[in-house]
Amino acid sequence: MSPIAPEGFNIRANGIRQHILRYRGSGEPLVLVPGITSPAITWGFVAERLAEGFDTYVVDVRGRGLSSTGPGLDYGLDAMADDLSALIAALGFADATVLGHSMGARIAIRAASRNAAGMKRLVLVDPPVSGPDRRAYPSKLPWYVDSIRQAVEGMDAEAMRAFCPTWTPEQLALRAEWLHTCYEPAIVTAFEGFHTDDIHRDLPALPVPAVLMIAGRGGVIEAEDEAEIARLNPAIRTARVPDAGHMIPWDDLEGFLRALDTLLGTSLARA
Repeated sequence: MSPIAPEGFNIRANGIRQHILRYRGSGEPLVLVPGITSPAITWGFVAERLAEGFDTYVVDVRGRGLSSTGPGLDYGLDAMADDLSALIAALGFADATVLGHSMGARIAIRAASRNAAGMKRLVLVDPPVSGPDRRAYPSKLPWYVDSIRQAVEGMDAEAMRAFCPTWTPEQLALRAEWLHTCYEPAIVTAFEGFHTDDIHRDLPALPVPAVLMIAGRGGVIEAEDEAEIARLNPAIRTARVPDAGHMIPWDDLEGFLRALDTLLGTSLARA
């Protein structure tokens, strides 16, 4: 099957420019919100597969990719959540599946708690469960900052391998090309927010159904975290991808898609 060419466009929502890559597919809309240092284009290999079951839109979160960036913007969780709600409204969706990875999952939770209009359901992929008086997020800030600074100066795929040793050459090259678009203050604010914002308070009263995907080797969501989420919202169903780290599709794309099939009743994975 030939790769699906993305259609890039900008839209003004919540007072900023939001850049989206659309991987046109059949079915209901799916809005994919990436993690802390993942411009939309880096999710292309996943979005191509999602487009086999959904009309897929991948967002550049503010401060990343081709969306609004620079000083003067609020890079906190509430602002990013309001961006998502406004984007869904601007696109005119009434039944969007929102798939958020890592920081993107936290954005999805907060957005649904503040304004779930247009959202049909949430797919929460390995969200950081750190927060006030909780276990720290396992990744450390220098890993992000050091790689961004190298990318700003110019780095190639081989230099990126020091940060992402298990990735393919194509994945490394794409990250090396685009990581410089991640505005360092935006990343620092988001990382600090992992430890100051508590998404658990949003879970009991989520106004839309949610499912949870956990990386078996990620170290982000442990068994006790999964149990707490189940207590807070027993309706949240869970699937694990046993052999994947936090960047689940990069480690096991078919496992990621099989987990989605289990959670959503789709048929995206291949034998």
